[in-house]
Amino acid sequence: MDEQTLRQAERVLSVGTWLIVAGAIVFSVLTVTPLVRSVTPDGWEWTAPILPIVVDAAVVIVVRLDAVLAHVGGRAGGWPVLLRWMTGLMTLGLNTAGSALKEDWVGVAVHAVAPLLLIVSSEASLAYRRALAAAVADREEREREAEAAREQAEYEREQRERAEREAAADREDRRERERREHEARLAREAHEHTATLAREQAEAARERERLRLEHEQAAREQAAREREQERRRTEEQDRERTRREAAERTRREQQERQRREEIERRRAALLAAGPATEKLPESTARESVAAAFEAGLTIRQAADLCGWSVGWVTTRYQELRSGQAEREREPAGVAS
Repeated sequence: MDEQTLRQAERVLSVGTWLIVAGAIVFSVLTVTPLVRSVTPDGWEWTAPILPIVVDAAVVIVVRLDAVLAHVGGRAGGWPVLLRWMTGLMTLGLNTAGSALKEDWVGVAVHAVAPLLLIVSSEASLAYRRALAAAVADREEREREAEAAREQAEYEREQRERAEREAAADREDRRERERREHEARLAREAHEHTATLAREQAEAARERERLRLEHEQAAREQAAREREQERRRTEEQDRERTRREAAERTRREQQERQRREEIERRRAALLAAGPATEKLPESTARESVAAAFEAGLTIRQAADLCGWSVGWVTTRYQELRSGQAEREREPAGVAS
């Protein structure tokens, strides 16, 4: 049984007990007050409710203190039992006295229900609370035992871990000693091996130095031969480049001379043809203007030769100059 279930059971017991007590108190006050008023001297009838209230207050005290003592597991001896039964019997007697005096036994039975239920519920609630307190104490005892067992297991686990750590430390120390001894042995062997290697390396170094000197001598001789070959190849290339440049200059000079001669011939032919008597066809006029442009004639002379206007010839000259500029730029772009 977990703590939540115990709490819920105690809450149900407390609520039920106090409902029974409250109902019994209200019923007792309503039942006993007329009986007490009937036997009270004239003028004191107002004191009739005091007696049932006092008796019921004793019932409340008994129920409340029994609940507290049962919760903490204590016992108050025989006086609380006497008080509980005395208040219960008083409540029973006061509630049934009126019907008993009238010999109304049905009324006696009816009015005895609430007091008897109060007495029995008080005893039962006390027993229930004691049982619940015992259950709580038992559960707490088991929890303490479980906690003690856990602490013992934790202690044993720590002891095992400590022993394992100590054993591991011993093994580590042993391995460390073995490692140092092994390293010392390896160091001795390495020292001997190093001395042997040093001797071998010294001999190898002397051999490498001899080979290096021979190689450098051969390399210097080879470099000298290569430089001589390179010098001869460079001189041959320079002579060849000089011959090509001279041939290229001669070719360009011949082309320039031929171009100038061709321009002079065209100029002479155009001038010999004389001014056009009528406007030439456009294709013929374009050829004539192109020839005049190449011959170096003026725009006016070209206009006279083709018979077209000066503006039209000016436009053609501009087109020819643009084309010439583009052709001049193209070789430069190709050369770059």
